[in-house]
Amino acid sequence: MRIGAHVDPTDPLAEAAARDAEAVQFFLADPQGWKAPKPREDAERLRDADVDLYVHAPYVINVATLNNRIRIPSRKLLLGHAAAAAAVGAKGLIVHGGHVNAGDDVAIGFDNWRKTFAYAADSGGFPLPVLIENTAGGDNACARRLDALARLWDALGDYEVGFCLDTCHAHAGGEELLGLVDRIKAITGRIDLIHANNSKGAFNSGQDRHDNLDGGTIDPELVVAVIRAAGAPVIVETPGGVEGQAADIALLRSQLGIGASAA
Repeated sequence: MRIGAHVDPTDPLAEAAARDAEAVQFFLADPQGWKAPKPREDAERLRDADVDLYVHAPYVINVATLNNRIRIPSRKLLLGHAAAAAAVGAKGLIVHGGHVNAGDDVAIGFDNWRKTFAYAADSGGFPLPVLIENTAGGDNACARRLDALARLWDALGDYEVGFCLDTCHAHAGGEELLGLVDRIKAITGRIDLIHANNSKGAFNSGQDRHDNLDGGTIDPELVVAVIRAAGAPVIVETPGGVEGQAADIALLRSQLGIGASAA
């Protein structure tokens, strides 16, 4: 089980070394912007590194929405980030589940996800696994609660789709962590990545506010239990920079009985 952190994209491998991390996640462009990612000069070094790489798609992407001005650019941007992530040897591209606006039919949102994968298939398909991440808030979200997740997976049944479980989002989104892995796998059949985060917000608060593992409103032992049950790679998206994230990585290794990285 490889454990790492979300880091600054300037030099992800240096960030991994600073945290004694075996994996890193980073953005390839402004997470709040619509610009396509540019080719990286260090792409070969990233591909050759003994560090698992994950890329997080921009937050602005929402392929579920009925708003054409957001949905259509979102599809194009997601495909562009997938190509750029594959170019650096990433193991997966994480994207939030998205939502529809109040008053819109969420069933159309699920079908818009299907159309997104059909759109990608028209150009040869996504070149790496796309991992849909559960989200913390919104009553019209496509991947906040498990009933919605089940409808999303039904819509995407003809395609290979991965799943990223965020522990903060699940807790703040109103899903109990105890037994959550089994409930998710009954829907998706898989968990490809864990975002191991504590939550500043209370249970079912809808607040996407991450905290370090030994802080927040979640019992850290529950986060560890989720990781142990999932058996998937882990990324911490916690505050505190190198020091805070290194401490979280060390805590997880200690609780899981895993030795420190040899990197």
